[in-house]
Amino acid sequence: MAREIKFSLVYRDMWQSSGKYVPTVDQLLKVAPAIIDMGCFSRVETNGGGFEQINLLFGENPNVANRKWTQPFNDAGIQTHMLERALNGIRMSPVPADIRKLMFKVKKKQGTDIARSFCGLNDPRNLEGSIKYAKEGGMIAQAALSLTYSEVHTVEYYTNLANTLIELGADEICVKDMAGIGRPVYLGKLVANIKTQHPNILVTYHSHSGPGLSMASILEVARAGADYIDVAMEPLSWGTGHADLLAVHAMLKDAGFKVPDINMKAYMKVRELTQSFIDDFLGYYINPRNRMMNSLLIGPGLPGGMMGSLMADLENNLASLNKWLTKRNKPTLTQDDLLIKLFDEVKYIWPKLGYPPLVTPFSQYVKNLALMNVLQIEKGRERWSMIADNIWDMILGKSGKLPGELAPEIIKLAEEQGREFYTGNPQDLYPNNLDTFKQEMKDNNWDFGEDDEELLELAMHPEQYRAYKSGKAKADFEADLAKRKAEVEATENPAPIKTEITQSFEPKNLNIEVNGEKFVVNVSYGEQSGEPTTGVTEEKTVPQATNTSTPANVEEILAPLEGNFYLTLNASDVAVKVGDVIKEGDVIGYIESMKTYNAISADKSGKILEICPTNGDAIEEDDVLIKVG
Repeated sequence: MAREIKFSLVYRDMWQSSGKYVPTVDQLLKVAPAIIDMGCFSRVETNGGGFEQINLLFGENPNVANRKWTQPFNDAGIQTHMLERALNGIRMSPVPADIRKLMFKVKKKQGTDIARSFCGLNDPRNLEGSIKYAKEGGMIAQAALSLTYSEVHTVEYYTNLANTLIELGADEICVKDMAGIGRPVYLGKLVANIKTQHPNILVTYHSHSGPGLSMASILEVARAGADYIDVAMEPLSWGTGHADLLAVHAMLKDAGFKVPDINMKAYMKVRELTQSFIDDFLGYYINPRNRMMNSLLIGPGLPGGMMGSLMADLENNLASLNKWLTKRNKPTLTQDDLLIKLFDEVKYIWPKLGYPPLVTPFSQYVKNLALMNVLQIEKGRERWSMIADNIWDMILGKSGKLPGELAPEIIKLAEEQGREFYTGNPQDLYPNNLDTFKQEMKDNNWDFGEDDEELLELAMHPEQYRAYKSGKAKADFEADLAKRKAEVEATENPAPIKTEITQSFEPKNLNIEVNGEKFVVNVSYGEQSGEPTTGVTEEKTVPQATNTSTPANVEEILAPLEGNFYLTLNASDVAVKVGDVIKEGDVIGYIESMKTYNAISADKSGKILEICPTNGDAIEEDDVLIKVG
């Protein structure tokens, strides 16, 4: 009798592997019935990952989205699942235990059945809490193996990890091949080991198609005993996303497996709706390169799930770098130039950092550090000269135990900066903090929400939640979307050259304006003919600048990189203010760039005269942050 293999549609990850945003709740409610009508999905990924945070960023309430979006699947008997990052919950930095516990309780109440928990370092201590809290909250605890390919990440390493997680109480195992670089035979051996030793444990295989190995890998894990395969569907399959349902279905059916039939009319409806969401606004945040497969990804091993944000980060940093290079009369770089430099730097630094598995958030940490190194080197500065605090936490053991050994130069750098390595349980470093956020909710007269779900969002994503509540998040998103639409419109329909000539107050001059560029044309009359002759004697008139120079006794502290400026990182931090006396080396604030917070130290001493950006403002490199005197 043919063995049955079931499918899970990773609708959430489909979007976040392609671009920055996910559909709005109204859009999700349109597509849910058609997904159900397809009749081939036993499970659907609905939330977790960046879903909640992204909703806040475009000014929507993720709790409303979660409850409404999961309900149709709950009613249809289709299991829903979410992705969470163990110690980091559903954000990019460590979360206190009391907030983690609340998260599982709330997500189950909101309609999510399965918690897929992964630790980017594969540290069982971090996953032990997730398994325990998920089960206490009534969820199915699916523990994930964060797969990568290196000299330390062997089949034996992952087999032992799976055994440990099952001993800790995991209900299921997910082989999370987030970069799609797992070699097919290697993966088949791993799944066979798990199923041989634990035949009653369900195994899911999650992969990305970017490097081109995923179809062969799916066939190997299916033959080895995998129970569920994560799939995507057009128009968001392949590329940096996942293998397409139709292709996987045909391959497995031909291989002799029992697979569910697909209602193709409903399939086409889902495809049509998904495309309409892209056309509405989500396409403005999808880099076309993310729709292409790229075997270059085998080298750096970066996951498909982060390629959307990577290309957005690359675009922003390229613009900033080229601006810096142009100011100094240096040749600029193309996006391809920067991408290859980034990939080469990832390959160079990854072993030196102890081979952290390249999965969220550590894939972002390695990528961010590699990109920062590239930018610093291009500017003639030292490698390792800008390392964010959360990257240091990973290096020092505060996020978990690294699989490999740190390079001597990294250990030396830590010692030179007076940083201490940590070998205890990472959770112990982040004491319970929910009461602080409860007080903030009360002080602001904010509703705690059903099952304390609003409290959870503040505690999990404090800065983003505050921006959502103030309306700033929605305003910023709408402004950014309008800007992107205008840029596309300008590219597709360039404005015709418009020339205006007006006589100036000086009889011998004409002022000419061409597409906003002003020229002064001198007019004189020939001695013989009396006909006017013209010549441009100035290229451009420039408005008289006001004197904005800084007084001699005032010094400026400049932004070392672009991003969003915050005075504090945590609710308990005390912000610097005008009148404070600071000395060189003091932390004056943080710049959030590429989802990591970089502590900004003063390079000048003195009394703070002015704090130029307001909390959360977008800034560019070399913008003035603080004036001291």
